[in-house]
Amino acid sequence: MSFRIGVMGAGAIGCYLGGLLADRGYAVTFVGSARMRSEVGTAGLVLTNMEQRTRRISAQQLNFVTDAQALADADLVLVATKSAQTAQAGEQLSRILRAQAVVVSVQNGMRNAELLRAALPQHAVLTGIVGFNVRSLGEGRLRQATTGPLVFESTRHASVIEMARVFTECGLEVELRTDIRALQWTKLIMNLNNAISALSGATTPQLLFNPRYRTVLRAVMGEALAVLRAADVRPGKLGAVPVSLFPFMLGLPTLLLRVVLRAQLKVDPEARSSMWEDLARGRTTEVDELNGAIVQLAAAHGRDAPLNRRIVDVVHEFEARRAGSPTLSPDRLAEVLRLSQ
Repeated sequence: MSFRIGVMGAGAIGCYLGGLLADRGYAVTFVGSARMRSEVGTAGLVLTNMEQRTRRISAQQLNFVTDAQALADADLVLVATKSAQTAQAGEQLSRILRAQAVVVSVQNGMRNAELLRAALPQHAVLTGIVGFNVRSLGEGRLRQATTGPLVFESTRHASVIEMARVFTECGLEVELRTDIRALQWTKLIMNLNNAISALSGATTPQLLFNPRYRTVLRAVMGEALAVLRAADVRPGKLGAVPVSLFPFMLGLPTLLLRVVLRAQLKVDPEARSSMWEDLARGRTTEVDELNGAIVQLAAAHGRDAPLNRRIVDVVHEFEARRAGSPTLSPDRLAEVLRLSQ
């Protein structure tokens, strides 16, 4: 194929997206951890989508390394590191990339593309949004766990347009959008379930269909949306249902919610957030970039977001313990978050 692709931070999302491109014959270089290199180097990648279609990419087809220097000849780089590693990734890439290379952030949070642009002022840096979840099942097996679009900032760069076309042919819902900032806020609101999943150990279906967990999630999202309104931030439409309707939907009776969601969203029964996996593996989470962003926005406009602020504090507390998810019951979670106060 005509252009070379790099994946910086090849975890679940990076390997899933890069694996789809590699399966289509593109030259993809994956840069990730030694653990992931060992896993993929032995088993290759097995990618399963929501329709249960499976693609198998052998280890011999994959170029997986731990040194970012291997991206020196890349035409396009997908940055999929955790947000806390963005500045470091940008600094590494600034010493390596050719001037013509295009960089696309496919990370959670609001500030990653800005950080990359600061480190790479001579490069085109675009924002991407992965609107679906990917589960890592071990031994190179990755499963798409929810439906949702893959969005790229609108651009004339041929490599990005070509990549979007390939992902569409792979069965993903792909959009090129000009309102990318508004969509980032929408994705952030959607990701506020991540911390609740991390603290409870609950699957995504449990968070949605257990009324007591749903009460917590509704309160967290409702507070965040109130902060956005106070800051005059209008989230964009990412998917079938406007994010502003989420608290209303979460307040519906469970049976009715099941009917409504069945037409809008598919969810793997075992889907969990990446933040749950981070806690389980003793890694730093992205809570500062998610719930913390709501706290910061509130403070910038003379407001408070006590529930989201408390979530940030509690997640950091369990990060420090490095003992995995505390698996809090709905009632205990509400108590720890002081939701009744």
